[in-house]
Amino acid sequence: MVAALVVVFVAAYAAMAFEHPLRVNKSASALIGAGLLWTILALATGAPPSVGGQLNESLAAIAQIVFFLMGAMTIVEVVDAHNGFEIITSRITTTRLSSLVWLVGFVTFFLSSALDNLTTTIIMISLMKKLLDRQDDRLVFAGVIVIAANAGGAWSPIGDVTTTMLWIGDRVSTLGIMKAVFLASIVNLTVPLAVTSYLLRGREVDPPAKVENGTCAICTPFERNLMFGMGVATLAAVPVFKVVTHLPPFMGILFGLGILWLTGELVHRNKEDDEREPLTLARALVRIDMSSVVFFIGILLAVAALEHGHILAALAAQLEQTIGRQDIIVTIVGLASAVVDNVPLVAATMGMYELARFPTDTFLWEFIAYCAGTGGSILIIGSAAGVAAMGLEKIHFFWYVKRISGLALIGYFAGAAVYVVQYRLTH
Repeated sequence: MVAALVVVFVAAYAAMAFEHPLRVNKSASALIGAGLLWTILALATGAPPSVGGQLNESLAAIAQIVFFLMGAMTIVEVVDAHNGFEIITSRITTTRLSSLVWLVGFVTFFLSSALDNLTTTIIMISLMKKLLDRQDDRLVFAGVIVIAANAGGAWSPIGDVTTTMLWIGDRVSTLGIMKAVFLASIVNLTVPLAVTSYLLRGREVDPPAKVENGTCAICTPFERNLMFGMGVATLAAVPVFKVVTHLPPFMGILFGLGILWLTGELVHRNKEDDEREPLTLARALVRIDMSSVVFFIGILLAVAALEHGHILAALAAQLEQTIGRQDIIVTIVGLASAVVDNVPLVAATMGMYELARFPTDTFLWEFIAYCAGTGGSILIIGSAAGVAAMGLEKIHFFWYVKRISGLALIGYFAGAAVYVVQYRLTH
């Protein structure tokens, strides 16, 4: 069974990676791979009802992520329909790409720590479409945004799902993880930024042409500012909602989406139907990229099958037995998160190392937060931020490997080295 699961996953992964030459949408490959993996798991174990229960358990976790993704994408579409991003883009006056990449990188980094890496990626890539006309430039910036969003999320308890898992599980404390991983995360970002800035030196920003007859022509500045402010406030309030209510983030985003929807209905109630329709939440739901959402569902279901097949836990145990050194094991776990979703990898690690043996804020947990949070940047489908960027900008797997993976890799190892040195100096 294990061999069959691995073969099917590798084949599905290859099909997703070779999407462009095969001319087969990656969403189809992800769904077929997920279906085959769960079918093999059900038939090989001889207990389909038990496997069905495991599938329902995984689906509940995946649905939370998907609902959150759809809610965040819809809010961004509504803000865009009201031309709300002009409030930000009009204040960015730099004309050099080399300067813009630093600005975008650090804004993404800190925004990700306050919101989360997925939401931040959606927002920043939407902004880039308003700032850059050439697709090649937008693709480079999308890669930088993925690196920055994952780096920013790693040092914040609410910035990345794996850090949140460690935080909720009492493996790390709020101030402890921020002090321990912040410097490493900054290095993880600045090294790729420095290289990218050097490669972009001398090039000018090519802004898109102004749309004269866009939706901004049928909404007032007050409506634009109101919907922009409410959209950003809704996204920013999700972490607060989670801390106060202890409910999953998707409930906060859906609650905020309902309030935003009601506000839009009230604000535009006196407009004619043909003027109001492009500005409604219903229209925004139609415009979101459902192909990316379906791909997200497929790849998460595929990884969940590996998790329930105990392949990831066995891999973690094998690393402990053969290597033994925590720093090397955690570094490998981070690299593996570029291929396999980091959530089950961290979950397997948490199950392998007991809290009694490794208390809160020890080297193991802090280093896992950094490596699992940033390692996913090495491949485009290694993190939620990367998957979102892949869908929003139609990034091909091998383009990312050629242009971005090397940057993410040197940033990953540079940050890891900084954390190890910092830990030894302070302990």
